[in-house]
Amino acid sequence: MLRRAYVTLAILLAISSLASAQKKVVCYYSSWANYRTGNGQFNATNIDPFLCTHLIYAFIGANTDGTVKILDSWNDVTLNGYKDFNNLRSKNANLKTLVALGGWNAGSATYSNICNNVALRTAFVTNLYNFVVKWGFNGLDIDWEYPAQRGGIAADKANFASLVRELRAKFSPAKLLLSAAVSAGINSYSTTYDLPSLAANLDFINLMTYDFHSSAEGKTGENSPLYAASIDTDKTMNSDATVQYWIRQGVDKMKIVLGVPLYGRSFTLKSATSNGLGAATVGAGVAGGWSKEAGLLMYWEICYYQMSLTGWTVQWNVAQQVPYAFRSTLWVGYENKQSVMVKGKYAKDNGLGGVMVWAMDYEDFRNLCGGGKFPLISALKANFIA
Repeated sequence: MLRRAYVTLAILLAISSLASAQKKVVCYYSSWANYRTGNGQFNATNIDPFLCTHLIYAFIGANTDGTVKILDSWNDVTLNGYKDFNNLRSKNANLKTLVALGGWNAGSATYSNICNNVALRTAFVTNLYNFVVKWGFNGLDIDWEYPAQRGGIAADKANFASLVRELRAKFSPAKLLLSAAVSAGINSYSTTYDLPSLAANLDFINLMTYDFHSSAEGKTGENSPLYAASIDTDKTMNSDATVQYWIRQGVDKMKIVLGVPLYGRSFTLKSATSNGLGAATVGAGVAGGWSKEAGLLMYWEICYYQMSLTGWTVQWNVAQQVPYAFRSTLWVGYENKQSVMVKGKYAKDNGLGGVMVWAMDYEDFRNLCGGGKFPLISALKANFIA
């Protein structure tokens, strides 16, 4: 019996190793993009099935009894959101589709309560497995934001590791993929993540290396700087610091996936004449016409506004290898083709297993700006895989 157990474990680890060996371009799809109007409306029919190696459908949720919650049955089921998404594999047999659990709006308390109860957690694992199989996904992406934070408890760190380990045991025999989206804030890792356990049981790990700065700080800052700037008091608030931390912990580089945002964080400057990095601000930038969220502009909104409105100044931030732009008192730190090319090469040069974008529906998928459809994802992929 002991020999059989060792053989079974070896098979499971081999499956996990094989799944993590492929170079990945992971693309999240925010399913509510189907409700955007005009040029912003996006659904599975807009997805190029050959652009990304892995597609992730966001989001599903959890009920307090450990059952899976379909967050929008009209969009996901009645309008065939799940079906159309997974049917993309009929065009590209190598494409993998996953469904994401959680997200920022879900908070932490429900997952904390489920995972702190062994019976509930066991049921939750079975329910998640059944959901993935029923709807035809290739796997599950866990986006608990965040264990031991936002209403969670200290035990979340160990309980999250247990959840992942138990999902691994359930998923591997069915050759289902298991990934997780994790915070980029390494200062909280000691209370939030059991890195060795997660690395051992996940096929790949999506680093959410963005949202490093926001208007809450009262000064301008880049959304996803690759490196630290001289004005940074915390030198860990950048993508390189996060990646190198995971590498130093001994995590297999092929399981590390670098996150790249296809949106910018915007600010309202205190003075139109003080517009550099670290300039004083008085709040978030005005909401985009399609994103509808103050302080956030989708990439295609940024490039479209730059093309259609005069008065924009674009600066390349040499230290942090990302651009920023301003027009009067509107300031935005974002990604452009140059910065994603740098990040693609960075991921390649550091031997990482993949790159990830949030979210592909934020892209210029209609070629409104003249750079072709999906210009950022295409440039990121070309510089990572080439």
